[in-house]
Amino acid sequence: MSNNFKILEVGKKAHSASLALSEISDTVVSETLVLFSSFIQKHKDQILRANDEDVQLAIVNNSSKAFVDRLRLDDDRINSLQTVMLDVAKQKSPVDQILETNTRPNGLEISKVTTPIGVIGVIFESRPNVFCDAAALCLKSKNASILKPGSDALKTVQALYDILVMALSEMEMPENCVQMLRSGSREEVRLLVNMTDYVDVVIPRGGRSLVEFIKREAKVPVFAHLEGIVHVYVHKKADIEIAKKVVQNSKSRRPGICGAVETLLIDKEFYNKQGNELINFLIANGIEIRADKALFKNKSIVSVADSDYGYEFLENILAVKVVEDIDAAISHIRNFGSNHTDCILTEDKSASELFFKKLDSSILLCNASTQFADGGEFGFGAEIGISTNKLHARGPIGAQHLVSFQYHVNGNGTLRP
Repeated sequence: MSNNFKILEVGKKAHSASLALSEISDTVVSETLVLFSSFIQKHKDQILRANDEDVQLAIVNNSSKAFVDRLRLDDDRINSLQTVMLDVAKQKSPVDQILETNTRPNGLEISKVTTPIGVIGVIFESRPNVFCDAAALCLKSKNASILKPGSDALKTVQALYDILVMALSEMEMPENCVQMLRSGSREEVRLLVNMTDYVDVVIPRGGRSLVEFIKREAKVPVFAHLEGIVHVYVHKKADIEIAKKVVQNSKSRRPGICGAVETLLIDKEFYNKQGNELINFLIANGIEIRADKALFKNKSIVSVADSDYGYEFLENILAVKVVEDIDAAISHIRNFGSNHTDCILTEDKSASELFFKKLDSSILLCNASTQFADGGEFGFGAEIGISTNKLHARGPIGAQHLVSFQYHVNGNGTLRP
């Protein structure tokens, strides 16, 4: 059987499942997610064994620490998967919500009502948790999903998928409402993102090469961002203790996620007073600093290269630049950023307002860690990805963003003259 035929069949099944899902009650969907959560705990050892195989292969292949960290599951992360499923289950359904109502002079009653998108394809690399997040959010919004993990996470995702199928079957959910593609090939991805008759939107979650490939090849609409080139700007009126804590957490909590800060911009006035104190603190806490060595006294500093700005390290490495003022910081972020997440540290409200107004990032923060760039932290329960699109969905994509709408119009034999 050719790949084209296989993918076509997957698409047809997903389309049929999406129609059936629209008739399933919100209660059954939530109970399915609760059951899946309990099954994750019940089969935890099976999941961890599969994950260990994926992790060991990644280590043999000399994958980076950040890559292995994104791939690895442990007891805490298994517990987190369970919690996410329960959080999504508790959410109000985003479907069949009346967004607007309007009664026209002729008596027509018009309502704008949310509906599922239909079929959502999610392509992701080395992130087993994305499988659970994506499946849960698509089910909550009554969308059928086609989920394609990279080959690096295949054993882990297969174990999770098998457990999910058990929950779906027990709750008599529509067959094929969640499907998994297993080949790991880019050709399969290319076919999926061109299946306009059956797939309504594609969400890539992975490295730059994957996202660029999908955006280049896709005929299906795409929700995506290329990279998390995240900046923190320390304004001249920043509090030094807040700066220390926020920058360290933004970088070191999990350096391999897309919300980790990659470039630190320090206002010249702040640098003159407390720049060395901040940098010494970060180095003492295990962060490699790349900066102009002439500006800082710490001998551990690595000379920064021009290519370090606008680069996603995904490691405990931070490019640092001293800038003249807030306008110079904004100019740097516009030039090197990816419209993902950027932060200002300041006690001056007018400065934060200017920062928010002049930058076009999907997430902007003041005096808070960039690691909050996550759907769970926004109250969405989970997220499929961070979209830098300006249309439809932007920022963390939760269940409430995986809907479209239609107009319901009621009359009383109303005729147009």
